Amino acid sequence: MAGKLAALPGERATVSDWANHISTIFPEVRLKRYLEMRGSDSGPWRLLPSVSAFWVGLLYDEACLDAAWDIVKTWTAKERQALRDAVPRLGFAATIRGRDVRSLARETLELARAGLARRKNFDPYGADETRYLAPLEEIAERGETAAEELLRKYRGPWGGVVDRVYEEYAY
Repeated sequence: MAGKLAALPGERATVSDWANHISTIFPEVRLKRYLEMRGSDSGPWRLLPSVSAFWVGLLYDEACLDAAWDIVKTWTAKERQALRDAVPRLGFAATIRGRDVRSLARETLELARAGLARRKNFDPYGADETRYLAPLEEIAERGETAAEELLRKYRGPWGGVVDRVYEEYAY
């Protein structure tokens, strides 16, 4: 950084170098000229627009953004990390401050629905963007995460054959 690298005397890192370097890090959310949400990198086709709609509903509406912030603003970094560690193991049963993730999912889905409804973006048939939340709402109602669904199918109808995931979920 100080231009003292023997192989490149006097050369200094630029903002472009820094941006290139940072692009190799893959956190859950990455700030670019937009927010890149890693959780929507894959999954069944029916969920792809749902994840985007969820974030648009929360982040593009001031009231929803404030309400979402009210839910999490007192959580400590330690609590957030503990929740992040628990969710892959426990799914909706993971808790923070006595609340399970399923109840948090339902609450934030309601917020996202309200935010999307206020946007009043309609398709040519008169349907607004809230319809995209339906698959996520179904998952929250059912209480079975996408990972749990895959495990249930693997242990059940797929008979332990993982290749079936490519047949059912490929697009």
